[in-house]
Amino acid sequence: MPNKALIAMSGGVDSAVAALLTLRDGYDCTGATMRLSGFASADGIDFNAAAAQSTAERLGIPFFTFDFRERFTKQVIEPFIAVYRDGRTPNPCVMCNKHIKFGAFLEKALETERDCIVTGHYAQTGRDAGGRCLLKKGSDTTKDQSYVLYTLSQEQLARIRFPLGELTKRQVREIAKDAGLAGIPGGESQDICFIPDGDYAKFIMQYTGESPRKGRFVDTGGNDLGESKSVISYTIGQRRGLGLAMPHPSYVLELQPGDNTVVVGKEDLLYSKTFDITDINLIPLERLDTVIRAQVRIRYSDPGHQATIRQTTENSLHIEFDEPQRAITKGQSAVIYDGDVVIGGGIII
Repeated sequence: MPNKALIAMSGGVDSAVAALLTLRDGYDCTGATMRLSGFASADGIDFNAAAAQSTAERLGIPFFTFDFRERFTKQVIEPFIAVYRDGRTPNPCVMCNKHIKFGAFLEKALETERDCIVTGHYAQTGRDAGGRCLLKKGSDTTKDQSYVLYTLSQEQLARIRFPLGELTKRQVREIAKDAGLAGIPGGESQDICFIPDGDYAKFIMQYTGESPRKGRFVDTGGNDLGESKSVISYTIGQRRGLGLAMPHPSYVLELQPGDNTVVVGKEDLLYSKTFDITDINLIPLERLDTVIRAQVRIRYSDPGHQATIRQTTENSLHIEFDEPQRAITKGQSAVIYDGDVVIGGGIII
């Protein structure tokens, strides 16, 4: 009998082609979409679910919608808000992948006796000589999504297929066009799906019911520079929108939620070399027994830079870049690479 695959379908072209390629590989396929937040049309129809169902019908496979809204709220939205209010900058996509897309969704697959789950991520999996699962960059470096997948465990990686991992976005579009799937609505993924307009501060205020709390701008010497918005309105490295009349360009250097203070200063003060990460996940090995040299990315768009890494506790690593890097931001993820192979990563503290 063919292997059974549960395919995560968003309604976009990437997941449609992932489903098509899995069918062509001889799998017994079922499509499913995940209801994660409350966005729907005026008549209550979830656009993503409707588009995904349309794709499944074109491909002739069964389709389901899984309601993960409660779990998404508890494991993604509420931690996102808590981290922001603590003066850090979270990456909710990392947490969603860990708990929802490769957590709850995989659980559904196993409950219904599927052998694996399939997604349209641009990443690759493999195994080393000892049989340990590996996570690798996608071949299309402009679309590679391995950065937000570093939390995946051996158990998860063993049951995941990424059919687009060896393809470029252009090739995916061509496959979709040839198969008559190019007109599917859905488009590219948004940065944060539950904040469509990108206004994080407004979302947090609406969600919590709290009123905006004014704070103060100060320089690195503690000198008062004027009134600021709440710390949740700013991110490290931000220059625009500060509303400060300064003799030189000023950037957000630090957020102090305790007294709602935003520290600003010159851009050169944003650069540093050393930091620590916690909540680590290592993929090719259980722990770092020796100091290693590797490339480290400190944000999704970061190409990576050479660094020295050593393990300091069971759940933390110390990282030192060869050259200072700009705006190493608490709450973001640092991901470690040996060439195309993801060694692991963690949350910057």
